Amino acid sequence: MTPLRILVVDDDALSRDLLALLLTREGHMVEVAGSGDAAIAALEATVATPGLVLVDLQMPGLSGTALADRLREICRDTTRLLAMSASTPPEGFLAGFDGFLRKPFSMDALYASFDAEASASHDTQSPQNSPVLDLNIYRKLEAAMSAEKLAQLYTLCLNDVERRVAVMREAAETCDDETYRREAHAIKGGCGLVGALELQSIAATEEKTGITANHVATLTEFSLACKRLERMLVANIPNLEAEPARSHA
Repeated sequence: MTPLRILVVDDDALSRDLLALLLTREGHMVEVAGSGDAAIAALEATVATPGLVLVDLQMPGLSGTALADRLREICRDTTRLLAMSASTPPEGFLAGFDGFLRKPFSMDALYASFDAEASASHDTQSPQNSPVLDLNIYRKLEAAMSAEKLAQLYTLCLNDVERRVAVMREAAETCDDETYRREAHAIKGGCGLVGALELQSIAATEEKTGITANHVATLTEFSLACKRLERMLVANIPNLEAEPARSHA
């Protein structure tokens, strides 16, 4: 695929930075924005129009079809707008976009979606070949970066899970189901990108069910799953042992 100027729009820092890293290693020129409003401001401030804009569907503020309409007003007709999400969106939610990618997705899936005619139903599933870690995704990341960078990536993921679980715990105490589900959704997306299958699965369940009577046990399971993933990673990534000690949620 010819190198492109790509804009990645995602409010989740882990997902945004990982995708930017992978695209950059593929030879593309990548810019990032943490919100729909930030994306619009960045596009209005430059004369360089991206060939591709990747947009997370579930962001606060300007998002969804409203964001797609604004992006289309600013970008040339040759710019391809692809939506992405860890969940399949409701029918009609993709109006204005040229296609859809379900997180986590491979570079091959991205290229296939970009090269194909406009489609709103491209959906790639994560291979379930490991209860803790998707080794296919892990090996691809391992081949794409140094052991030090790989250790930093997974440490960032684990820290992100712990931070979001803490928010979920506070949300449960105040019966804030919306926040609880939103944080679970973010964990699901971030963990999916790095192949953390067990954490992704737990998060998917919590996003679907929301706060339940046994939420304390579930949030504890997040911590146990983090520890299981960390033990597996330490056995494979020497640099992970050099990272600062983390306090599990």
